[in-house]
Amino acid sequence: MQRLYLQFYATILLVLAAFVGAAAITWKLVEEETPQYLDIAAELTGALLPDRDAPQAEAQKALDALNRKLRFDLTLYRPDGTMIAMVGRPPPRFDPRRARTGWRRGSGGPTFSLQLPDGRWLVARQVRERPSPILWVVGGLALLAIAIAVGSYPVVRRLGRRLERLKEGVEQLGSGDLGARVAVEGRDEVAALAASFNRSAQRIEELIAAHRLLLANCSHELRTPLARISIAASLLGEQADAKTRDELKRDIAELDHLIEEILLASRLEAVQGLEHAEPVDLLAVAAEEAAHYDLEASGQPVTVEGDRLLLRRLVRNLLENARRYAGDGPVEVSVTSQAGRALLEVRDHGPGVPPDERERIFEPFYRPAATRETGRGSGLGLALVRDIAGRHGGTVVCLAADDGGSRFRVDLPAA
Repeated sequence: MQRLYLQFYATILLVLAAFVGAAAITWKLVEEETPQYLDIAAELTGALLPDRDAPQAEAQKALDALNRKLRFDLTLYRPDGTMIAMVGRPPPRFDPRRARTGWRRGSGGPTFSLQLPDGRWLVARQVRERPSPILWVVGGLALLAIAIAVGSYPVVRRLGRRLERLKEGVEQLGSGDLGARVAVEGRDEVAALAASFNRSAQRIEELIAAHRLLLANCSHELRTPLARISIAASLLGEQADAKTRDELKRDIAELDHLIEEILLASRLEAVQGLEHAEPVDLLAVAAEEAAHYDLEASGQPVTVEGDRLLLRRLVRNLLENARRYAGDGPVEVSVTSQAGRALLEVRDHGPGVPPDERERIFEPFYRPAATRETGRGSGLGLALVRDIAGRHGGTVVCLAADDGGSRFRVDLPAA
């Protein structure tokens, strides 16, 4: 993943490099136009020097004056290359046939050759070697670019950190932490985005809380009319036929069970992890729940760290599901230990679950085709089983039994 602050910083560095390069190229182009300025300098110098027919002493005196002002080694030649006067170091060998107005860099420093309007040549050589002006300009721009790069990094990095903290807050909210908020820093667009995220997170938390409260209140209020219906059904006595009375009681029991599961699902959504954790003998819990269905649990004692009530609910829902689909076949419950894991298996000998539905049956309110035909089951039992197993650091899968039926396996870490 490319970091945003690195992209900003790389953009700044590229702009600085392009600026320095453009300045160097511009200076080079200007430097190539130097000869036309040397022609002007030749005109001005010719006006300062005496005529070509003036005595040598007068020419020498004029060169001395120029030397004091310009601090250049100066040599004046006739058009045929004969020296007229000289100030400073001896000049390099001069050939008027090859000479032209311009400058060249030599071991002793830059040397300028100017052809005066009267045909004479003036050769000027810098007294002391100095760095080229282009080096000063490019070096200064490079130092400026480095200073800007160093100074801009903390600003860009601070912006990147703020975006990273905003990303972490979004991830926390997405993972289920409805109380996740981010700090609002500054008064720019990123700060406005952080404030907008906090307002959205607050609104989502309020909506979820209101939804949970409404669900809990509705489930609780349904208990009262259910109790009255149950009492009325018991008071029917012999006034209703047995089939109607049994159907009514079964419907009441199923609705009461659904409300209980909705309340449990709502409570589990409201908390993260486990409210209580203690060492629990999984085989003992399985045996106690199996006894309510006149079943026996086999296997070996395995201790897990978890919530005893939730583990009871896990086993109860698996047994209820197996009894509903077992048909006339038996239901088998076993607990084993394998490689530091506790394995709980509940097997039935019913028609089994089609392969394409073995994962979907753990979704809330999803019911297989066979269940939809009978109208029994709410579709919450196995969803709670997966939720409880996940809170204990485990998993649950639906497998096909060897000789028909289904086999639900819960894999939990042993204490």
